Amino acid sequence: MTVISISLPEESVESLEKIQECLGLSGRSEAVRAVIRIAGSEINDTKISDGDIEGVLIIVHGTHSDRWVGKLQHKYEGMIRTQLHSHLQNKKCLEVMILSGGSETLERMIKEIHGEGKADYVKFVRSR
Repeated sequence: MTVISISLPEESVESLEKIQECLGLSGRSEAVRAVIRIAGSEINDTKISDGDIEGVLIIVHGTHSDRWVGKLQHKYEGMIRTQLHSHLQNKKCLEVMILSGGSETLERMIKEIHGEGKADYVKFVRSR
């Protein structure tokens, strides 16, 4: 097994320790490996083969005074069948979008969301 060294802000260390505790892992290294497996699984869920795809996209983000989600929705309006916006606690917003369209377009959309760096949570659930 390869050994690597990483630097993390204190908030990330606290999150890692919480993950370690929640999953009942014995150390930080196990927690990092678990997070990498989970992230890999998430990435594989968005790496869809060629063709059309349908599913639900869930996004939690900060205040809606930043219009990046609205711009995203307009850019990908051909793929969004319906959408819901709701205000959550702590001035967070929830976006739920039912999507249908090309897998390449979906991949671009999800990369753009992650690239914006403003989403606290992003999850795409495919209809099978």
